[in-house]
Amino acid sequence: MPEKETIERAKEDERQGKSPSTQAGEFVKEEMDHIREGKHGARSTKQAIAIGLSKARRAGVKLPPPRKERASEQTRTQAARDYSKGQASPNRKPSPTRSRATSAALKREGKQAASGAALSRQAHASARSRGPADRRRAAQKAARTRARNT
Repeated sequence: MPEKETIERAKEDERQGKSPSTQAGEFVKEEMDHIREGKHGARSTKQAIAIGLSKARRAGVKLPPPRKERASEQTRTQAARDYSKGQASPNRKPSPTRSRATSAALKREGKQAASGAALSRQAHASARSRGPADRRRAAQKAARTRARNT
């Protein structure tokens, strides 16, 4: 279960009209904080981000599953399941047995996934995989946001 403050920050982002990915960023940030403070670990930065996105979808953030070319069939199926669960009943508590098992598995993992260097590597790798059209769209959106906020 995500912390109350995280859900509140995501709701505030929604009220301000920010995108679902920005709202989901709050959950990813919470996950990184958990890893840094030693609550649990993660095998990789990608896994830590995936956990945060899953929590966001289950908490009711309207973040659709990734497109076909961006993720595996298994990832998309799980994301679709998380999304529909979050839209149907966002406040439902997870199964205690499954929750304990997940926590125990994550406690065995390392803490390097949330380091600054690891996050930077992940961001650069992600940016490299995006094409020129993607970058152009992002730049246009940034320009619109700047115009709206000035």
